[in-house]
Amino acid sequence: MKIERIELRRIHMPYVRPFETSGWRHDGSDAVIVRVDADGVTGWGESPVSDGPWYNEETFHTALIVQKEFLGPMLLEAELAAPEDVREVFKRVRANRMAKAGLEFAVWDLFAHAQDVSLANLLGGTREEVAVGVSVPIQADTDALLETVEGYLQDGYQRVKLKIKPGWDVEPTQAVRERWPGLLLQVDGNSIYHLEDADHLRQLDQFDLLLNEQPLDHDDIFDHAKLAKLIETPVCLDESIVSTDHARWALELNACGVINIKPSRIGGLADSVAVHDMCQAADIPVWHGGMLETGIGRAISVALASLPNFTLPGDISANDRYFERDIVTNPFALNSNSTLTVPNGPGHGALIDEAYLDAVTVEKVCLRRDG
Repeated sequence: MKIERIELRRIHMPYVRPFETSGWRHDGSDAVIVRVDADGVTGWGESPVSDGPWYNEETFHTALIVQKEFLGPMLLEAELAAPEDVREVFKRVRANRMAKAGLEFAVWDLFAHAQDVSLANLLGGTREEVAVGVSVPIQADTDALLETVEGYLQDGYQRVKLKIKPGWDVEPTQAVRERWPGLLLQVDGNSIYHLEDADHLRQLDQFDLLLNEQPLDHDDIFDHAKLAKLIETPVCLDESIVSTDHARWALELNACGVINIKPSRIGGLADSVAVHDMCQAADIPVWHGGMLETGIGRAISVALASLPNFTLPGDISANDRYFERDIVTNPFALNSNSTLTVPNGPGHGALIDEAYLDAVTVEKVCLRRDG
């Protein structure tokens, strides 16, 4: 198969409420939405980049440039026998993993449609539903935090992740645990702490947390291996797992007890499946993180999270957790058991609201294959 046309759209879509972590605050999505066409079939993907290099080095500016000037033309020249081939096509382009992933996602969707199978089926998924939770941003005070968590629990979410930072960690976590003793609870520092903070982080062990996510530097594995020996709560790696090699290094160093897989961070679905399989062989559980994706990225995430070693609830909340209106006509709704239903139709299952997509598009680029 040869891709005939690629469409790139940078969108801006406001969130229901701002999302704040230890390192940044976002008011809306600035993702790049990708469409690919070949042989009368269309596939859709998403690069969930933002307006600044806060989570990683990529932004919507860099993603669009790299996709337009390098990755897109390379993809248009390639002959693809399977979606996994995209990984080899992009191999000589270093980093820029979110830019790569958006295109790769669209190709997976294209092949799934061409074969009339669901993306979950094509990836090897085994579940009809995936367990999900909710990520709670940093709040103004503890009362606001408890009110926010209460609202999500009333919505039906059964697992909560608290964003933390120095000065907003032990006390808010304690307040939530005391209010809900049996709640599935975890914390995420988004790389704001240092190994010297181990004694402080150890105070979180008393709250029976599922995991402590990426407390140390965003590109660190070595010090996390040291920290894992100093605290009881399982260390989860997120930002520092950007490839299959990084996952292997983390496992060999015993740097974590859990890995968060975000396919856009890793560069695509093919490498995400490889990391999943590697962790499964090592008896290390994985879970699916979130990048506040639109309904397109959310459908892709749900498909991937249907693989068997995703044994912890993911940050793949229902669409209305983030957007009053999404760019899909079939948003996910939370089931009564805190799960999302895995689409079983062709492709990843997201149905595009093209009129609203046009309305939120800030910039559009089209690439075509010569001849």
